[in-house]
Amino acid sequence: MIDGHWLSQLTPSPTLLILIVATIALLESLALIGLLIPGIALLTAAASLAGHQQISLMILLSAATIGAIIGDGLSFAFGHIQRDSIPGRWPFRAHPQWLARGARFFQRYGVLSVFIGRFVGPVRPVIPMIAGMLHMSPWAFASANIGSAILWAPAYLLPGYLFGRSWTHWMDLPAGSLQWLTLLSLVAALLAFAFSWLRHQLAREGHVYRGMVRLARRHGWLRRWWLGPRWSRPRREVPLASLCLLLTSMTALSAWTLLILEADTPLGMDEQVRILADGLRTPLTLHISEGLAYIGDRYGILALCIPWLVWLGWARHFSTLWHLSGALVTTALTNTVFKALVARARPDTPMHLADSLAYPSAHTSISVVVFGLAAAFVAQELPHRRRFLPYWLAILACLSMGLSRLLLDVHWLSDIVGGALLGLVICAVTRISHQRLTPPSLSQAPWVRLALSSAGLLIARLLWLPHA
Repeated sequence: MIDGHWLSQLTPSPTLLILIVATIALLESLALIGLLIPGIALLTAAASLAGHQQISLMILLSAATIGAIIGDGLSFAFGHIQRDSIPGRWPFRAHPQWLARGARFFQRYGVLSVFIGRFVGPVRPVIPMIAGMLHMSPWAFASANIGSAILWAPAYLLPGYLFGRSWTHWMDLPAGSLQWLTLLSLVAALLAFAFSWLRHQLAREGHVYRGMVRLARRHGWLRRWWLGPRWSRPRREVPLASLCLLLTSMTALSAWTLLILEADTPLGMDEQVRILADGLRTPLTLHISEGLAYIGDRYGILALCIPWLVWLGWARHFSTLWHLSGALVTTALTNTVFKALVARARPDTPMHLADSLAYPSAHTSISVVVFGLAAAFVAQELPHRRRFLPYWLAILACLSMGLSRLLLDVHWLSDIVGGALLGLVICAVTRISHQRLTPPSLSQAPWVRLALSSAGLLIARLLWLPHA
């Protein structure tokens, strides 16, 4: 048996560990060096050790954020000063395609490339240097650099920190919980991969879409349907993915709701998962869940959406504005109708939810609508091969919101499923309706400023309206 005291002696001190996290974040963001070190693995390991030592999460995130900002800043300065000599330096002399790929990415997305490039593996350490080489405004670079680092740090550190903080607690899970945890993780992963793969196949560049085009050319009835709607205009993509999503999610929502009505009591899996969630509750997971509850309520959703809705109105993109606003209002109304129809009690009802029922989970449905539609609009501005990135981020955000409702014990698992299905139905209807019009390109939107505005409003909501 390994002596735990001996292991603790090998663990760096809290101060040293914070410096290690900042250094890894800095090196992982540096041009050239970031291509050579396994930054994600090192940050996850360091965050796990920090969580085990119960180091302040805010201090840890601040260290990683500062390190990432400095790393990108140094890369930008290096590109600005050495722009003429970089193509002849190693490794770009041997791999000129690295610079070419990063330059194409930057020229296509501008400031947004710096913001999202931090999350895209192959170009992450190169984009800041190329921004300097191509004379990007230092102020524009700084805003994108700081904004992306603030989002990057929790995305990379929280999983490891949470594991390190809670692993000893999770060793005492009730009997049978490990099997349920494994099953739920596998189901969630399989559904996410299936969604991603089908979305790819049903898009214009996918095999299924191209097969449907060939069939439409051969069969008159299919050609009339394919060419009939307004989306058949030149260069318009038939929303095949959205149509399939609507069909499957509507069918699943109807069947699932009937199952809940027939059962009239929590399902067997609801009770089992509630026991599992009880074993996963720690002060940290509850604190994170409460934060997500504030983000997913009406004030949090308004904080996230208002800057974007205001910009859409100012830019006169009224069709997109009305579709997004309509999706939010429809989500609120349909949740109210379903809750009244099913009249299902919550597992536990805190005072602020005394007048609210359980099915479906409104936090989950609104998260699916907001993050799902955001992913769709961002993806349409990206190359086909990179469109999976915003969808996967949206899936992770929605899964986190659903898990938080279980940990707070305010919903059954079947409520989460119902909320997700309802959100998918509204997403599909919104996308189908929007694609029948002439959707404007949002490539010129001030993505970084809008994202920072949403983040600022959300922070204000968390700090000054915690109990609203």
